[in-house]
Amino acid sequence: MPDEELWRPRHECGICGVFGHGDAAKLVYFGLYALQHRGQESAGIAAGNGQGIVLRKAMGLVPDVFSEQTLQQLPGHLASGHVRYSTTGASSPGNVQPFMIRHRGMELTIAHNGNLVNSMTLHKRLEAEGAIFQTSMDSEIVLHLLARELVRHPLPEAIARALGQVRGAYSLLLMTKDSLMAVRDPGGFHPLCLGMLDNGAYVVASETCALDLIEARYLREIEPGELLIINREGLQSLHPWPPARRSFCIFEHVYFARPDSNVFGLNVYAARKRMGAMLAREAKIDADIVMPFPDSGNYAALGYAQASGIPLEFGMIRNHYVGRTFIQPSQSMRDFSVRVKLNPVRELLAGKRVIIVEDSIVRGTTGRSRVQSLRRAGAKEIHMVVSCPPTRYGCFYGVDFPSPKKLVASGNTIEGIRDYLGLDSLHYLSLEGLVEATGLPKEHFCLACFNNEYPVPPDTGLAKEALDEGRQPLSPGL
Repeated sequence: MPDEELWRPRHECGICGVFGHGDAAKLVYFGLYALQHRGQESAGIAAGNGQGIVLRKAMGLVPDVFSEQTLQQLPGHLASGHVRYSTTGASSPGNVQPFMIRHRGMELTIAHNGNLVNSMTLHKRLEAEGAIFQTSMDSEIVLHLLARELVRHPLPEAIARALGQVRGAYSLLLMTKDSLMAVRDPGGFHPLCLGMLDNGAYVVASETCALDLIEARYLREIEPGELLIINREGLQSLHPWPPARRSFCIFEHVYFARPDSNVFGLNVYAARKRMGAMLAREAKIDADIVMPFPDSGNYAALGYAQASGIPLEFGMIRNHYVGRTFIQPSQSMRDFSVRVKLNPVRELLAGKRVIIVEDSIVRGTTGRSRVQSLRRAGAKEIHMVVSCPPTRYGCFYGVDFPSPKKLVASGNTIEGIRDYLGLDSLHYLSLEGLVEATGLPKEHFCLACFNNEYPVPPDTGLAKEALDEGRQPLSPGL
């Protein structure tokens, strides 16, 4: 992957399921297409027709994995799908989801968005009890727990008992040959919503943008701590676990979710504009233009410009035709990996005092190269404002932040980051301003990557490759 992609925080996955439509797999395909931003490593779809389940999955983007011919091999009125960026478990074909098991004559698939924080403890316990794992995904742990509970209990109760043993973040789709089940952890870390098509079919998806693409009407969010069962008898909503404090991942609004989605009951586009407006209130800078580095900071930049009265311009032009890999140039071509994607408009920037609006700074390496390119283009002053607080701590709940030692804000002052990036000034949005921009109470969010307050304590030594054989776990650090 090009260097300019490595500095961005990564999300974990997107999930989509359909029940009650003759082209369920095709609709899931389009739903995953809309959710591609949530994971670009692999894609998979499982389809059921009341007789059995057919599963197709592979490494790659959604349109690369599936064709018209492939989708015709996935008949049935229900389907569930997954796009993945690995968090727990390496990036490999064996870890592609949905994952399917056969247990006592029943086929069952799982598609998981999130991360379990007690996966190491559960994995060791299950192995001691004789479990044989096929993957290094924490998602497989849920299936092993579920298989044990199915020996004694019917499916809904077995799901409740199995998930009662796990801790962490999970928005799940479970599927049998005739039922689709949506589950969201009691904290509600990551989004999951319910929609309906004109023919009465139900759709479950990570974000509302997937509903929009297939013209499904939004009904409601899957509630934190809810187990929703969808079958021929309709909907059955259960809340089998004790209530917990809300722990919505605020980075959904800062960066991850598509701006045309509604997440946690809030429109993402509007929230990002309000973050920019909050920045204009907190960081008053005398400048000539406001600009984003496309496309991450676009909406906060719009909010900052409107609130400050400083004109919004696009001083960097993005090449939209850059693939994931390209032939590397010679050493003499400085910052090629930056310039191949973004190129400054020299006539606009020359002699100007510039405010750059960013959504986040993770490693800082690419930001430094981009600032240097603005200097070479003739910018007189370069100020940067960031629409979230400094990201200082790792995430255990499904966001692939690097360990703190690789986070530029960990152990550095704001002045030190400013100097490293080569800026005239650097301003982060306060935690209070960020929360205010969402419109929800502070206690509804997980803010651990900013304040080190983890709502669900993780296993000691938990890390992305902790379940991979032969690897030493490296903790993101508390």
